[in-house]
Amino acid sequence: MKHKSWFWYALIVTLFWGVWGALSETSVKAGIPPTIGYVIWAITLLVPAIIALKIINWKPEKDKRSILYGFIIGLSGSAGQLVLFQALKHGPAYLIFPFVSLSPLVTVFLSFFLLKEKIKPKALVGIIIALFAIPLLSYQQPENAEKYGSLWILLALAVFLAWGVQAYYIKVANNHMKAESIFFYMTLVSVSLIPVAIFLTDFSAPINWGTKGLFMAAGIQLLNSIGALLIVYAFRYGKAIIVSPLINTGAPVITIAISLIVYGIVPHLLVFIGMLLALLAIFLLTQ
Repeated sequence: MKHKSWFWYALIVTLFWGVWGALSETSVKAGIPPTIGYVIWAITLLVPAIIALKIINWKPEKDKRSILYGFIIGLSGSAGQLVLFQALKHGPAYLIFPFVSLSPLVTVFLSFFLLKEKIKPKALVGIIIALFAIPLLSYQQPENAEKYGSLWILLALAVFLAWGVQAYYIKVANNHMKAESIFFYMTLVSVSLIPVAIFLTDFSAPINWGTKGLFMAAGIQLLNSIGALLIVYAFRYGKAIIVSPLINTGAPVITIAISLIVYGIVPHLLVFIGMLLALLAIFLLTQ
């Protein structure tokens, strides 16, 4: 933490993911189901992956530990996304997203106890505030009183753990291998799971296969992909215990702000409170 390069990487990730979050619903409304969205996202990962490989002269680490770390990071992130699709089929989004959004709690816990990362008192307060802000930012009003089973809880818990572990291992891997190699293996695993996404797609429902819709979705997902590369750099130069809560509070604030301006969506009072807490957390985390 001797320099602030981690902050600039985290800031760009926050911006890109915030805009991506605001626009992602556009492709769904245009007839691109989430599973096909995953396929498009995995393909767009190839763009920053090629750039990353070029930076390291097409020579990623090939030792067993590097491959193992890359596999864990790629599988936990991509599989978590696919499991999330299934969770949303069995449970309410207004409960699932706040649950999943607390994944930085896993990262903070592992980083503090296993990596022995130390933090300043202000940053500690910021982390605590961020953990309160994240579920509030994800709050959605229930549309009906339909009763759900317990399967969605298990699926959401799996995503919660997967994404928290992924962030932790990105930091761990950065201590042993190049950031570009990490992203290369992430991309490799994500692309290999495309057949699973296709298998989970409901082809009986209408899908927009038009060029305009697909290119629009690709442009939106590219924001996500570039952010995925930059977050590896953010973890490389910054503490996972700070980077993870910072991005997970900042991105939703940008998403909500864009939705308010572009779509005229007025956030719920709890979401507004979450925005205020997130801004306070961001201020404390960057001190």
